[in-house]
Amino acid sequence: MNTLHFDILIHAPREHVWRTMLFSPTYERWTAIFCEGSSYEGSWDAGSTIRFCAPNGDGMVSVIDAHRPAEFVSIRHIGMIHNGVEDTTSEAVRAWTPCFENYTFSDEAGGTRVRVDVDVFGTYEDWMAQTWPNALQSLKTLCETTA
Repeated sequence: MNTLHFDILIHAPREHVWRTMLFSPTYERWTAIFCEGSSYEGSWDAGSTIRFCAPNGDGMVSVIDAHRPAEFVSIRHIGMIHNGVEDTTSEAVRAWTPCFENYTFSDEAGGTRVRVDVDVFGTYEDWMAQTWPNALQSLKTLCETTA
């Protein structure tokens, strides 16, 4: 498994960027780059289970390993959801779990630096490498127009 790294400077305060990235209704807007209509169920609190869902019932089941508001979020992906049913034990899922997605927010002159470190597996690496920069640009636009 490889880890991809992305970052972007957003001209907005750190707390505003963090809220825009993680909470409705702006979460659904920037994540539409990955899947139109995507959403989440659950809490961003450390230790909580969270489900990232596509409109068709597919998605990922994850645990928030760490969350320091407006500083750092660590998401541990532990399984897939297919037609609304969680799978955390199949051989296919065990081949790539756990898989981490971490967000770091830091002050930088003129705004907030957002760094994303994401573990990728199988055929998803090229797609993630192409999609994450677009998603971060969408987040930047949302943050800078609503700040």
